[in-house]
Amino acid sequence: MTDPISLALVGLGTIARNQHLPSLADTPTLALKAIASRNAGLDGLPSYHDIDALLGAEPDIQAISLCTPPQGRFDQAAAAIRARRHVMLEKPPGASVAEVQALADMARAAGVTLFATWHSREAASVEQAREMLRDATITSVQIDWKEDVRHWHPGQEWIWQPGGLGVFDPGINALSILTRIMPEPVHVTAASLEVPANKQAPIGATMEMVSASGIPVSAVFDWRQTGPQTWDIIVETTAGTITLRNGGAQLFEGDIQLVQAEDTEYRRLYARFAELIAAGQSDVDLSPLQLVADAFLLGERIEVAPFHE
Repeated sequence: MTDPISLALVGLGTIARNQHLPSLADTPTLALKAIASRNAGLDGLPSYHDIDALLGAEPDIQAISLCTPPQGRFDQAAAAIRARRHVMLEKPPGASVAEVQALADMARAAGVTLFATWHSREAASVEQAREMLRDATITSVQIDWKEDVRHWHPGQEWIWQPGGLGVFDPGINALSILTRIMPEPVHVTAASLEVPANKQAPIGATMEMVSASGIPVSAVFDWRQTGPQTWDIIVETTAGTITLRNGGAQLFEGDIQLVQAEDTEYRRLYARFAELIAAGQSDVDLSPLQLVADAFLLGERIEVAPFHE
C-alpha cells in the first residue's frame, strides 16, 4: 500500500471545521499534517500564521487545500504552486475567471495538480440527473436558490466585498450543478442584481440564460429567505419534469422520488483530489464562475434597503 499524500489545510473557518476536517479524516489516501490560519490551530498538528510560513517550514507536505475567502486566494495558490505543491481550491475558486486560468497555466508549467472544486456537483442526485437529461428533449429550466444569509454567513463581511460574490456565493452552487447536468453550454442574456445600499455585492439576483440550441434557463437567488430554505432545480422535458431538491440531495421524476442520500460531497472531493494527484492531472472547470462574471457584466444593478444582521 502506498503512503497517503501529506496535506496542509489553509484557513480554519466554519466550512473547514464542518466539512473539510471530517472529510479528510475519512479519506485514507490523504493525511492532514499541518494548518495555516491567522486565528486558530488544531491540537497535535503544527500550525502557522500564513501559507508562506507553512511552505517554508514544511518542505515534505505535498498538497495544499485552500479554504480561505476568494479574495487573496490567488497569491496563496501561486505561492503553493511555485513551491511545487498540489493545490485544491474551495469554491468559488477565485475572485475572477482570469486569475484562476492563470493558476491553471502555472500549475501546468510546474507539473502539479490544480483542482478547482464544485462541491454541489458531488451531491447524490447530480450524476443520475445528468444521465437522464443526456438524451432528453429539454424545454426549460428553473432554478430557485433561496436561503438566510444570517444563518449561513453570520458576521462574514468578506462575502459583501468585491470578489466575495454576495448571493452568488451560494448561487454558484446551483450554477455548478446546472453546467454539469445540461447536455450543452448555456450563456447569460440578462440579469438583475439587488445590492443593499451599505454593501458592495448583491443580496438578491435573477438571471436569464439560454442554451446553444435555445433552451431557456431562469434563476432566482435570494439571501433573505427565512424558515425552510430552497435549493431546487426544475427541468421540464417533453417526457415530464425532473427536479433536483435540497441542493441535489434529492431527485424526483414527476412525483416519484428516485434519490435520497446523505451528504458526502466533500469526501468525494478529497477522494477525487487524491486521484488527480496520482494521475498527474488537473481539473479546472470555470463555467460556473464565468456565468457569475457575465451576470455582473450584463446585470442591471438595483439599490435596495441597507442590510443589517
